[in-house]
Amino acid sequence: MTVNQSKISVFAPVSIGNVSVGFDNLGLAVAPVDGTLLGDIVSAELAINGQKDQLINQGAYQNILPTNKEDNLVWYCLLEFNQALKQIGQVPQVLQLTLEKNIPICSGLGSSACSVVAGLTALNEFYNKPFSDQQLLTMMGTLEGKMSGSIHYDNVAPCYLGGMQLMIDDGQNVCHSIPLFDDCYWVIGFPNIEISTKMAREILPKQYARADLIAYGSHLAGFIAACYAKNKQQAFALMKDFVAEPYRKGLLDNFETTQQKLLKLGVLAQGISGSGPTIFAVTDNLLQAEKIKQLFDQFYCLNENSFSHICKADQQGARVL
Repeated sequence: MTVNQSKISVFAPVSIGNVSVGFDNLGLAVAPVDGTLLGDIVSAELAINGQKDQLINQGAYQNILPTNKEDNLVWYCLLEFNQALKQIGQVPQVLQLTLEKNIPICSGLGSSACSVVAGLTALNEFYNKPFSDQQLLTMMGTLEGKMSGSIHYDNVAPCYLGGMQLMIDDGQNVCHSIPLFDDCYWVIGFPNIEISTKMAREILPKQYARADLIAYGSHLAGFIAACYAKNKQQAFALMKDFVAEPYRKGLLDNFETTQQKLLKLGVLAQGISGSGPTIFAVTDNLLQAEKIKQLFDQFYCLNENSFSHICKADQQGARVL
């Protein structure tokens, strides 16, 4: 077995889960147009002392991470990866991992997915890629499921592979890349309030009306078809959330006020990112994107550590820095 003798650092970008129209089945990786690396970075290298594995926390949000490394998602990544290595007859090395946490947890931007994707990708790169994309995605989905209570790939898949991903799980693949409208800007606003994924899922009804199921299916199918047909207006006209937004919007202060102001601006679409509290709006005009950002800053992102970004789709996904 060969390993990289130098440090491997991997960046994993944030993502918009659900993208309104595709609950648990659609996700989009995004990146700020100003070049900000919005997401997590995990570095892997041989441990200096060579006696036991180590985990170091850094980054803007290191203070919100668990104090015990055993409770850290990146540590779970190491345990899962080492177990997988042993199953293929390889001996794990003693490593030092460094997590640079640059996105808050429970943000609705796939924070846990960023850590999982960056962690497992860095380990796979360090060991010269013993596992395929599909094998890694399975590990990622399993670890993500431990955090949210159910396995779903709408954050880890776009975070890892980039672009917009539709979850299919046909027994061989867990997702399929969907064509995008390259001229669109995705503006995100995080208000710095905490809504756990588990809580946001528990607020949803156990059963849905038949009409809601029909609307969900027809809008998701129509959206995918419009993306392939390059029909932008039709695609975004169909981007409506019948599953989660009607129940989750009450958790978000100023959401409906902001939503009404977005509609007056004439945005292509808007919605809740993942389980919230981050919201997003879509436009194909940069000047309008700047107005959306100003609107977010004025009416939605009101706390000291809140933020907003004008983004475009991140087509790269996780990558070595």
